[in-house]
Amino acid sequence: MSRLVLTGVDLVAVGLLVFALYFPRHRRRDLAMAYLGVNVGVFAVASSLSAAGAGAGLGLGLFGVLSIIRLRSTELDQHEVAYYFSALALGILGPLAGSSIWTVTGLSALVLAVTYVGDHPRLLRRYRRHVMVIDTAISDPAALVAHLEQLLGARVHAANVERVDLVNDTTVVDVRYSLPRSGAGADAGRRPVEAGAAR
Repeated sequence: MSRLVLTGVDLVAVGLLVFALYFPRHRRRDLAMAYLGVNVGVFAVASSLSAAGAGAGLGLGLFGVLSIIRLRSTELDQHEVAYYFSALALGILGPLAGSSIWTVTGLSALVLAVTYVGDHPRLLRRYRRHVMVIDTAISDPAALVAHLEQLLGARVHAANVERVDLVNDTTVVDVRYSLPRSGAGADAGRRPVEAGAAR
């Protein structure tokens, strides 16, 4: 299989991943650059390993090492982790696939299609997760859920207490909830105050 064709397929795929999917939806320039750099870097190394006769096991080991290094360097949201692994997969797919250009193209398209659907704004758009600080110390689970539902105006599916501070009269809770159907589009005006970024 022509190395030039493989390179073209990878560049088109990662370009679509970053500039057609990730950046228009999330607008983080630093991660857009990171995804491009990771993809092209992995593609170059995997191509060299493939040309030297290295097995797929070595390529997968490289995949794992790069994943550990990248994920330990900064905290990423789960959707950013998904894009990161998609960029890695696209970079390593062609050089180590050992298949026809149509197989590589089809698998790359599959990665892009799943990412497009999985991160689509309309998919499960009523469901939210936040880490919140409540200005009341509440230890009773039923009372906590009732308080959160009144505060959020939404149905609470899970409320995991992370800390109850009886001195400062606060509760830190990881809450998963769904907005009512009538408020599904009012994201900007209905977001509660968070203790930090959703993890």
